[in-house]
Amino acid sequence: MEFLRQDLNFTLLCMLAILILSIHVRYKSRSSRNLKTPPEVVGAWPVVGHLPIIAKSHLPHKTLGSMADKYGPIFTVRLGLFPAVVVSSSEIAKECCTKHDHALASRPQLIASEVMGYNSASFGLAPYGPYWRDMRKIVTLEMLSARRIESLLNPIVASATDIAIRELHKIWTEKKAPFGHILVDLNQWFGRLSISIVLKVVAGKGSYSGNAMVDEEEKQQCQHASREFLKLIGMFTVADALPFLRWLDLGGHEKSMKKIAKEFDTILSGWLEEHKKNSKSSSENGDDQDFIDVMLSTLKGIEVGGFDADTVIKGTLTSIIAGGTDNTTATLTWAVSSLLDNFHVLKKAQEELDAQIGKRRHVKESDFANLTYLHAIVKETLRLYPAGPLAAPRVSIEDCVIKGYLVPKGTRLILNVWKIQTDPKVWLEPMKFRPERFLSSHKKNDAMGPNFDFMPFGGGRRICPGISFGLQVVHSVLARLLHAFDVSTPDNSPVDIPEINGLMVCKAMPLEVMLTPRLPNEFYELP
Repeated sequence: MEFLRQDLNFTLLCMLAILILSIHVRYKSRSSRNLKTPPEVVGAWPVVGHLPIIAKSHLPHKTLGSMADKYGPIFTVRLGLFPAVVVSSSEIAKECCTKHDHALASRPQLIASEVMGYNSASFGLAPYGPYWRDMRKIVTLEMLSARRIESLLNPIVASATDIAIRELHKIWTEKKAPFGHILVDLNQWFGRLSISIVLKVVAGKGSYSGNAMVDEEEKQQCQHASREFLKLIGMFTVADALPFLRWLDLGGHEKSMKKIAKEFDTILSGWLEEHKKNSKSSSENGDDQDFIDVMLSTLKGIEVGGFDADTVIKGTLTSIIAGGTDNTTATLTWAVSSLLDNFHVLKKAQEELDAQIGKRRHVKESDFANLTYLHAIVKETLRLYPAGPLAAPRVSIEDCVIKGYLVPKGTRLILNVWKIQTDPKVWLEPMKFRPERFLSSHKKNDAMGPNFDFMPFGGGRRICPGISFGLQVVHSVLARLLHAFDVSTPDNSPVDIPEINGLMVCKAMPLEVMLTPRLPNEFYELP
């Protein structure tokens, strides 16, 4: 009898719990129905939505920025079958990256993620879940930690940049007469230097300090593959908006993706096999291991998230190589372009270098803490020309309410970083290049900090894990170049700065400048 009474009480409790849950769900559903979604941009086409407007835009971040001026800091566009909420203010971006960070932490499953990202094994493109969390931990703690940047990256950057500068001086010595300067395309110079640094860090490949070598053809192939990777991954493709049309491959984008994926895979597979044959234990290599060594010793051949170790390694390295080369090249190119158009800023930067370092020694890593104006120049460059003006798209994994608007599960989120960082409500004279703002009114702004009016690397748990890596390279290369050479344009003409589209925005034209040595000749002597 007692057993039946207990069973009855348990049943009643379960029924009561179900009733309360049902009322809660119904109330929440009713409340959600009473909420409006963010205002939708007019002019949507049947079925395809606003895709034609976005796809034909030369610079989507500016097109979406103009829409924000009309519809407000949060609005909706329809990319084919999928609604996308565009956020263009720091206040709402903060809400997305803090209060709703978990709900908005995933990535949409795009064709580029599948074809070029090893079916989303590339952790930057992976949906939110155990695999992404595991890989983020490995990349952050094992590959891009402060310790490894100090022990591995810094010496490589210093050595590679010093050698590249000495080579420039050698060219100047041979070709200077009768002008006293040489004409150099810095965009290409930055590109070659960036790929050299990344290949040394990733695979131990390089023409200095080590036995592993990479031929010039392989380097060019890798540079081309990474550039096309970022270009294709930043495109609004028809098949991503209208999956039922994928078989048509309109525009030939998937065909191009497969070609680039094959190029990358061939290179990475070769490096991986080479490292397996010459592998050493973690204790033997320590912090001097390159990234392939680190991942081989960390994964030890095990599967992660259903992917075999080789696929995980290649997927991860694809993102690191692409992000570490072209993003760095673009930032350095924009920085010098902006300096040449603001010559007083360039001179002030060199005055700081002379005061802190002088003209009788090389730049050292310990100097960077004292180069506050140089840091401000880099921040101002990233503010006006973020490598990803539209942060990589996210997708909501549950309903959430943002700024009083309902954002249903499955909605894509686009953070317009460029618009946020040029908001006249936050930034005085937002379109002017003024590094001084980061020494006064915006002194506390930091790329890794909590201020969402400056977020060139994104925010929340999806913030780029390679921030320290990228900033270290940019600061080091820029400081060493400006310390070693006077830089000017032919006839002191302004720099033409057109932009091209992609996940990053980089200069479309060569950056041809005149270089003249500003240090004693012995500074440039080859060892």
